[in-house]
Amino acid sequence: MDFTLITPSLNYGRFLGDCLASVAAQEGVSLEHLVIDGGSTDESAEVAARFPHARWSQEPDKGMSDAINKGFGRAQGEWVMWLNADDRLKPGALAAMLAALQESRADVVYGDYDFVDGAGGFLRQIKVPGWSAFVHVHHCCYLPSTAAFYRNATVIGEGQRLREDFRYVMDGEFYARLDSLGKKFEHVAVNVADFRMHGENASQRHLGRTRDMETILAAERQHVESRAIRRMYGVTLFEDPYLNGLVDGFLWIAARGWKVVKKGLKGG
Repeated sequence: MDFTLITPSLNYGRFLGDCLASVAAQEGVSLEHLVIDGGSTDESAEVAARFPHARWSQEPDKGMSDAINKGFGRAQGEWVMWLNADDRLKPGALAAMLAALQESRADVVYGDYDFVDGAGGFLRQIKVPGWSAFVHVHHCCYLPSTAAFYRNATVIGEGQRLREDFRYVMDGEFYARLDSLGKKFEHVAVNVADFRMHGENASQRHLGRTRDMETILAAERQHVESRAIRRMYGVTLFEDPYLNGLVDGFLWIAARGWKVVKKGLKGG
């Protein structure tokens, strides 16, 4: 089997149909599509029932990372990806990726993607630079999980899983850890998926200025996860967290500049 796709979902029935239809329409590849639902109370089950290719399971979980890890544990495909319930594949994306994957010796292969709005309307295309651990750790997690593929034999099959105590930047920690283990990353110029921006995305939910303490605490949790990645996998010069914060600011600027350079080198 060429691919395992894992879709974690919780009350995203309004988007799930687009996601499942985009997978059902893929041609020229063999795949399994595991939909891991955490206990939706909306129309999700009814939507999934319209797509016989999807293997639907509904059970309590400890969050998105736990749901994806369950899918990782069941994956039979040579290449594994997770496709969020509010995202969708481009027509022909998997066949185009398979042609590139068959020539690749990398452990993680990723493509490009588009941002779309809540209704699925095009916003802009994102051409992703080649891999840089420095940019990834000190600027931002720029690899699109919705367009990234993991070699089962050398990543998932070796027991690599998302940290379930990460709720926002679980993909960022996952990629930084794989890099630290010597896994090879490769970018290919295939537009794989649509990433839907609808205002409830976990990584975007707490942006902006506010005086609401609950929102501030949630936003700080997201920032703490990113700082933890920097402390574990990046440059840490001091014991004092505030001094490290000052260094982080300079490194963020440098990493952002290097990302621009790498995009230029890729012609994007």
